[in-house]
Amino acid sequence: MISQPPADEARPPVPSGSKRPPVLKRRSVVATAGTASVLLAITGTAAATGHMPTRTETAKVVHGPTAQAAQRQTVRLSLPAPTGPRRIGTTSLHLIDRARQDPWTSPARRELMISLWYPTLSADAHRRVPWLTRAAASQYLTQAGRDLQTPLDKVVLPVTHAGHGAPVHARGRGNPVVLFSPGYGSMRAQGTALVEDLASRGYVVVTIDHTYDSQLVEFPHGRLELSRKPAQPTPKDIAKALKARLDDTKFVMDQLAALNAGRNPDAGRRRLPRGLKGSLDLSKIGMFGHSLGGATAADTMAEDSRILAGADLDGSIPGAVADTGLDRPFLLMSNATHGRYNDPTWEQFWSNLRGWRRELLLRDSGHQTYTDLSPMAQQLMRALPIPPQVAARLTESIGTIDAGRAVAAQRAYLGAFFDLHLRHHDNRLLSGPSPHYPEIQFVP
Repeated sequence: MISQPPADEARPPVPSGSKRPPVLKRRSVVATAGTASVLLAITGTAAATGHMPTRTETAKVVHGPTAQAAQRQTVRLSLPAPTGPRRIGTTSLHLIDRARQDPWTSPARRELMISLWYPTLSADAHRRVPWLTRAAASQYLTQAGRDLQTPLDKVVLPVTHAGHGAPVHARGRGNPVVLFSPGYGSMRAQGTALVEDLASRGYVVVTIDHTYDSQLVEFPHGRLELSRKPAQPTPKDIAKALKARLDDTKFVMDQLAALNAGRNPDAGRRRLPRGLKGSLDLSKIGMFGHSLGGATAADTMAEDSRILAGADLDGSIPGAVADTGLDRPFLLMSNATHGRYNDPTWEQFWSNLRGWRRELLLRDSGHQTYTDLSPMAQQLMRALPIPPQVAARLTESIGTIDAGRAVAAQRAYLGAFFDLHLRHHDNRLLSGPSPHYPEIQFVP
């Protein structure tokens, strides 16, 4: 596994006329395995590197109310509302790849859960979907409470902005499609803030849980499957996970073709939203992912020409694609202590990219700033008496940047990227630094 060197060994060049942002020192980012197992995002990093971060000089610790007061409060977490002009709907599907044995539980057939997020005209008439389904939410909060050393029995996880099973709205040849793959040990839900925004801009976004790699996956009727990834993953473990993710993604794209043709690939034949048939423009597919999900996007692009453009949110690229490169557009977005200057996989990949390319750095951010953990953790630190040492480690993981500003910047640049390369609409945001998003640094 490739672990990035300390941030103070090198620095990315600063664009002319800009001031270097403050950087959290010595934050270890394990982009191939650095997705947290729970709200305390340090857990995943420690498991991957074998040590806990120790330098927290610049981490701002936010103290919540007293324990007694917190126990009387209900803390309702939320995610920023999407900014696009469309209302959104969502549905989930249980898929079984009967042609493939599960790499983690062979000889069982490979099972996946995916969600579709899409534009609709009537979301208001449908129940809004919770961030996690019931069994998954209970398991998640139990583990998070142990890691945060704070009871979370009064914490309510977010409700999304999407109507369950609302009819799909499409124009012309259908909506362009974007796939999302989460980080190693993470869940598809942890990209919801970015996914919802793309859907509100007119994309159909397909989020994938990579079963037994993912922290937890809830299947129909409350069946819960937990991660089987090793506590100390080796390069061989990462390669195994990447291969499974590659096969998962290609299989999901095949099922999208079935959906678009009017067939129902759900294992239980559960009812699908009206208007789904013909609503996908499968000639315009993009993909993005966080951490190992970003590497998954690059790997899948290298093997499947159906994906026209890809984005990696702060993930190293340990696969062969770093050497072979790509001939299609690719966007790299990093946290404040990560980039080509200290990640050899990014440097190699960058040198072999033959199409459009950009590298952007999000100032004052951490590895988990690119997930829903950022707004949720900041809300928890304001509301609960999290022990100072735990809050400091958590801040190292999500950075000191305001979560609202971080989410807004990520949404803007991801939306601009897919608009440019799937819709051929250029709003010029990717041409250079913008005064509207000073948190984004263009790396030459």
